[in-house]
Amino acid sequence: KRGRGNRWIEKQILTCHACLSHSKSLSDEENLKLFGKCNNPNGHGHNYKGRKLISILAPGIDPVSGMVMNLTDLKEFMQEAIMEPLDHKNLDKDVPYFSEVVSTTENVAVFIWDNLQKLLPQGLLYKVEVHETEQNVVVYKGEETMVK
Repeated sequence: KRGRGNRWIEKQILTCHACLSHSKSLSDEENLKLFGKCNNPNGHGHNYKGRKLISILAPGIDPVSGMVMNLTDLKEFMQEAIMEPLDHKNLDKDVPYFSEVVSTTENVAVFIWDNLQKLLPQGLLYKVEVHETEQNVVVYKGEETMVK
């Protein structure tokens, strides 16, 4: 029967920012060894492309609207949760969350998840997928993180 099963929305976004991968728990030498060129004292930049940055999972299509979720609402949530705090920012200097958390792609994914969870209806966010490069992808599903 038509209309059964889960419905998905996947949304793409591009955000650019600078950061310094540096743990306060490690010496300068240990940081350099662990993070390599990402530990440049002047920072480094990323153009994070979320090919499927977020995936929304819904139990079905709303019978009144015919939608899983209003895409205009989703765009506004993503603007508030992702673009405003992260885009064209130095994560370590401009985003308070990263003053105590190392600005790795994994932690960027957690930051995005946490911010979206505050705005989206309960239980709709399925995963956040951040593409640092073509080869480096982090997928975060709440407490579950996968590096591809």
